[in-house]
Amino acid sequence: MKFPPLPGGMVLPWAVFARLKNRFRRRKSRQFGGWWRTTTPRHEDESVWEGLMSKHRLLIVEDDFDISNMLRIYFSGQGYDVQVAQRGSEALEKTRQNLPHLIVLDIMLPDIDGYEVCRRLRTSTRTSHIPVIFLTQKDERSDRLQGLELGADDYITKPFDIEELKLRVQNAIARAERESLTDPRSGLPSGRLLEDHLRRIIRSDDWALMDLRINHYEPFREEYGFVAADDVLRFMAMLLNEVVDECGSPEDFIGHAGGDSFVVITKKACAPLIKEKVKQRFSEEILTHYNFIDRERGYIAITKADGTEEHVPLMDVGIGVVSAGDYPFADIREITEMAAEARRTSG
Repeated sequence: MKFPPLPGGMVLPWAVFARLKNRFRRRKSRQFGGWWRTTTPRHEDESVWEGLMSKHRLLIVEDDFDISNMLRIYFSGQGYDVQVAQRGSEALEKTRQNLPHLIVLDIMLPDIDGYEVCRRLRTSTRTSHIPVIFLTQKDERSDRLQGLELGADDYITKPFDIEELKLRVQNAIARAERESLTDPRSGLPSGRLLEDHLRRIIRSDDWALMDLRINHYEPFREEYGFVAADDVLRFMAMLLNEVVDECGSPEDFIGHAGGDSFVVITKKACAPLIKEKVKQRFSEEILTHYNFIDRERGYIAITKADGTEEHVPLMDVGIGVVSAGDYPFADIREITEMAAEARRTSG
């Protein structure tokens, strides 16, 4: 198969972003006790500059090495963070470990076919929101309908125009973000998806809601810049996925409530161990996000407007937990407010 030459990537000079660092700061969002709202707008703290620097993650599932390698090189050149899987089982494992923003999925795979991969993604709480574009040799109407019935977002046949595929990928990701389905930095469910899962726990008698917040995140962001701060959000998302995989259940939900706030919905019995593991691993692994001097002294030295120096502790994670039976909850707002209060008083 012959593909068009790869276009050269454009690079915005770092100096431009350095000058903009202090001009585009996160605006404080209005609070209603907890972080849940009746309607969830696009995050107020998200600027166009953060969007430019945040890499969307793609997972290419294709057993033909030439095609998968070409797609990896091309989309990496377009600014995407690209992973490749050659088998369906490998794709499911990589998706669980680090949620992609979109999956390009070949139907004909050596172990389980793309239809089955898509079915499993759609039936899992933590992966059901990920956009899927089918990539296949088949061009029969029945095959296209089968993929779309399983929940695929789009369908493109080989041989394909790579520029067309790029536009389909861009549109699918933009549509998901526009509908507040995922946070563009962490790749985790947000907005409407988060609200939907919160509504479900009201009807359940075995649940625990964990409210997680990265303490001292804002000073880190101001000192190190939003690129490094976005890396912390992605690290947090990956850490939560790994811990919930290890200590939780397959139906557990992980969401990004915006900014430095995250949510885990799990079984009541799983919550204590998840909380312990997250706090332990975060305190150990967050150190790699600091420079040597700050790691050694254990704080960030920030010069305030009046010229005095403030010592800001290194980041840690605060976690509040409420569960079924703790209180006579009337609605979602009460649940999220109690979880936020539990986090603030947890120490």
